Amino acid sequence: MFETIIGLEVHVQLNTQSKLFCSCPTSFNHEQNTNTCPTCLALPGALPVLNKEALRKAGMFGTAVGATINRTSFFDRKSYFYPDSPSAYQITQLYTPIVEHGKLIVDFEDGTNKTIRINRAHIEADAGKNIHEGPISKVDLNRAGTPLLEIVSEPDMRSAEDAILYLKKLHSIVRYLDISDANMQEGSFRVDVNVSIRPKGDEKLYTRVEIKNINSFRFIQRAIELEVARQKEAWEDGVYEDEIVQETRLFDQAKQETRSMRGKEGAADYRYFPEPDLLKVIVDDAMYSEILDIPELPDAKKERFVSAFGLREYDAVVITADLENAHYFESMLECGITAKNAVSWLTVELQGRLKGGISAHESPVCAKTLGTLVKRIEENVISGKAAKDILDYLLEHNGGDVDEVIEKLGLKQVSDTGALEALIDEILAANTDKVAEYKSGKDKLFGFFVGQAMKASKGSANPNTLNEILQTKLAQ
Repeated sequence: MFETIIGLEVHVQLNTQSKLFCSCPTSFNHEQNTNTCPTCLALPGALPVLNKEALRKAGMFGTAVGATINRTSFFDRKSYFYPDSPSAYQITQLYTPIVEHGKLIVDFEDGTNKTIRINRAHIEADAGKNIHEGPISKVDLNRAGTPLLEIVSEPDMRSAEDAILYLKKLHSIVRYLDISDANMQEGSFRVDVNVSIRPKGDEKLYTRVEIKNINSFRFIQRAIELEVARQKEAWEDGVYEDEIVQETRLFDQAKQETRSMRGKEGAADYRYFPEPDLLKVIVDDAMYSEILDIPELPDAKKERFVSAFGLREYDAVVITADLENAHYFESMLECGITAKNAVSWLTVELQGRLKGGISAHESPVCAKTLGTLVKRIEENVISGKAAKDILDYLLEHNGGDVDEVIEKLGLKQVSDTGALEALIDEILAANTDKVAEYKSGKDKLFGFFVGQAMKASKGSANPNTLNEILQTKLAQ
């Protein structure tokens, strides 16, 4: 029996307007090599100046995870010989980072939780981008110098599930803080996974393998599973020390395997030394106050939803996991509907109809529209069944006015007692045998009469009014 040991390094691109050490914009999707200057190109004589906003956003993350915020921190130089790094080094924080010793609590479906320790979060400059076109490789340096926050966990995770829960919680916190858009597909939230195994009960940490730059939660989970299986097989075959070496590997989704990319450098290879072009970084009292002033985070919002709206713990977790989803829910409540119905129509009805990874806030049905639809149910203007038909119509026609669609589809409920009495009288007159059976004790036939009435009214009869009239008529 083996135990899996997982540690994660997450690179979060901070959403500052300019780069970490110069005034070039961070919009690197522009024409190649246009957002550059002597500083981010590392030309002789150009000196870096720290972006204050990057420091503030890094500190906010530290506050969010209950970490130590170092009021004095330092930058270091890391030798980094890659073609997309024009300086041949990276400015980072090794010895004294801005954030140290935090923690993050992950929640499991069974109601239990686990604390994952965060070793550090440090600021560093990103490299550029290599573009490979057949036998030719090009370099785009628009991204070079973009501010990154590297968040390094302790090796506290013991399964792929632990890792994914940690990453999703981390992703959510970063979005709630608004320090990054954390778009995995665009590289704003990049994950390096460190994996090793050991026999159960052994306290030793064995050779770890790094799997680099995976850009989806699903791929991360699969990469961990494949790498763990590879290491277990090597151990059981007696070739662990030969085959499992400290290296960087890539995840190949098509082949469903991890494969060697390069040998993993150690600290000696990087030749760290204090960055000579930057002074020590001091967080003054004014900035420290800003760092401590953070918005409501997922856990706090979840607790508020449970206590203020009476939501089930599970529903609150689902809604608050995504910032836009939480905002959508709160906007629905502004329509004056119950929280219970808002949850049901958001998480079951709307999201159940959305395909292709589209979220509620990206759908053609905005929060106000869905809230109005639910409001019409609660006002007995339409039935729940009719509301589902209206929602389908709104999705198919890219939104619309709820009341106009109700009129157009003729789905407004009939609550007029006179009209319903006449309809029920016709049904009872046409089913005298069933009426006699009901009165003789076959109570289940009540559902038959309800069904006939709803069918005759084409679903427009108000169920409560209908039931009351039926009960009165059948009791006569």
